[in-house]
Amino acid sequence: MTNVILYVAAGSAAVYLGYLLFERLQLSLAKHRSLRGHARMARRVARILPFYEYDETRFFRSDDPPADIEAKRRAGFARLASLFATRAPKTLAASAELEGAVSDVEFTNSYRVPFQFRNHVKSHLKLGLVLEATRGTSVCDLDGNWSRDLTGAYGTNLFGYDFYKGCIERGVERVRSLGPVLGPYHPIVADNARRLREISGMDEVSFHMSGTEAVMQAVRLARYHTGRSHIVRFCGAYHGWWDGVQAGVGNPRPAREVYTLEDLSPQTLRVLRRRRNIACVLVNPLQAMHANSNAPADSTLVSSDRAARFDRERYTAWLKELRQVCTERGIVLILDDVFLGFRLARGGSQEYFGIRADLVTYGKTLGGGLPIGVVCGSHELMRRFRPDRPADICFARGTFNSHPYVMATTNEFLRHLDEPGVVAAYAEVDRTWDARADALNRRLETAGVPVRVANMGSIWTTLYVAPSRYHWMFQYYLRAQGLTMSWVGTGRFIFSHDYTEQDYQEVADRFVAAAAAMQADGWWWFPPGLTAKWIKRRVAGEIVRTLLGRKPVPSVDAEPAGSPVVQAS
Repeated sequence: MTNVILYVAAGSAAVYLGYLLFERLQLSLAKHRSLRGHARMARRVARILPFYEYDETRFFRSDDPPADIEAKRRAGFARLASLFATRAPKTLAASAELEGAVSDVEFTNSYRVPFQFRNHVKSHLKLGLVLEATRGTSVCDLDGNWSRDLTGAYGTNLFGYDFYKGCIERGVERVRSLGPVLGPYHPIVADNARRLREISGMDEVSFHMSGTEAVMQAVRLARYHTGRSHIVRFCGAYHGWWDGVQAGVGNPRPAREVYTLEDLSPQTLRVLRRRRNIACVLVNPLQAMHANSNAPADSTLVSSDRAARFDRERYTAWLKELRQVCTERGIVLILDDVFLGFRLARGGSQEYFGIRADLVTYGKTLGGGLPIGVVCGSHELMRRFRPDRPADICFARGTFNSHPYVMATTNEFLRHLDEPGVVAAYAEVDRTWDARADALNRRLETAGVPVRVANMGSIWTTLYVAPSRYHWMFQYYLRAQGLTMSWVGTGRFIFSHDYTEQDYQEVADRFVAAAAAMQADGWWWFPPGLTAKWIKRRVAGEIVRTLLGRKPVPSVDAEPAGSPVVQAS
């Protein structure tokens, strides 16, 4: 009898162990096959990746060009350095003062280009970070230089700076008699809630001071009401800098109880169907443009393999599958519309993709130019207490939530959404911006330059159709032509919707001129047979040499085995 019990116990243990291994295998298969899809591994690699840099000679010769190409590059680089230094001395002085006092400035200045080139660029291509005026689609620095704005104020500027200045001025005037009273509500909050409920299709709203805070509250509510521990986010997606959703590089602590799974993957749906500990799934619809990839930035442009392509039909089908599985399994589907909300449709991504989330977060442009975060959801999910358990609450509050000035500017924005001209304009957003991107790509192809653009409405990124170590230099040629970008450079352009056709054509002309100038200066020279894979192998070799304590890069005259023959193209 004892032997029978032991056999049964051993068999049960084996079955259970097999079940655990199978579950683990399913989870592993649902992760993207890259470091982005494996947060813990990415953090380990980041900790050991050594810094090294190119000296002045290797800076211009990292791809071993002939002497005439190197000379062109040096001349072009010196010309840019002189232009930036002489064009905006007051702006540069004010920016230098900020770098020693504001930590964000030091960070962004250090991560504009691949780190091997960082210090030489920082020493010579100095950029201004201070502006004092806006007008239409242009911004002005302290030296009176006007340039076209492609930053979109990180997504806040949807309808144009003049519109938001008006929102703030009118909003402040409407609540001036109350001032910054916190705690009691200004009556305008009721109208904001009504309008947001109509737009989102939800029952209730809660106001916060940033998109990150809104996502924090949505995740907390999902865990509270489901009683489950884990959240699912998709590879490459950004949901704010909070520890609980920022897995991998950038977070000093490992994100606990977070699964980072592959977007657009049937393996992910299998995990959602089988796991019983998943409280919610976070979706940032911007990932439809570059699924399973981090937000593009020039600091990561090692070669030419940046990819982006928006397929609305495919992503819509994916979201509907995801919606169905979440409904079946009682998983809260959270649509993070902080960045994209109101850019593609008046009703945000829910309307644009034809899906219904359980919780929706908004932010950025919704505040009418002032800071805001909003969560919208059903009565059941938004409730922060249990009627039958008075001590069991889900706390969320903030000193500046529902600040009267923010609520007033938000109301100005929401009222603007109901204007007939605005409602009609949304029907043309895709057609307008797709046509502009297509036309620019045709011009770039005709010009014979290896750069193209991809877009999701008025959000654009650059793609490169030939291998090169120097694609990141393009941002400086664009700036020289009077186009202002955020610190990620050509990785993301965010157009405001007040761009007229004339405004846009001026940007397109400058874009093509910048590409032609960069090509003329030799940065897009490459030897026959050069590939992105070869470039990555060379960089990997440099990293290994540094880790082994050797000189990170060989002499410019020494070629590694298997390298392409260097010839002028």
